[in-house]
Amino acid sequence: MGAAPRLQFKIDENVPVEAADVLTRAGHDCHTLYQEQLSGADDGRVQAACRREGRVLITQDLDFSDVRAYPPGSHPGIVVLRPRTPDRESMLALLRRALPLFDTESLAGCLWVVDGDRIRV
Repeated sequence: MGAAPRLQFKIDENVPVEAADVLTRAGHDCHTLYQEQLSGADDGRVQAACRREGRVLITQDLDFSDVRAYPPGSHPGIVVLRPRTPDRESMLALLRRALPLFDTESLAGCLWVVDGDRIRV
């Protein structure tokens, strides 16, 4: 019997599905919107699924960085990836850069913005 996953994530449809592989290899549990037939769902429905399942959302959608709509503490956590160029490799590189911090910093209820220069919590 293997160890329990450290964290649970939901990968938005605007993030490469390979992000789930990166997180799974690091010992986390991941679902994608594609797997759950939530492709094209509105933001409210996506965030409701994250809350219900206790999953941190990984997205590129800046709407999720609006703290008036998604106040800190009202969700399991949101990670917004902001690559300089929105290609697959750039997004995966940002995720890999943030990955070690997921083990040392709390994601619960927090908004993380990960860009090429810094990680803001």
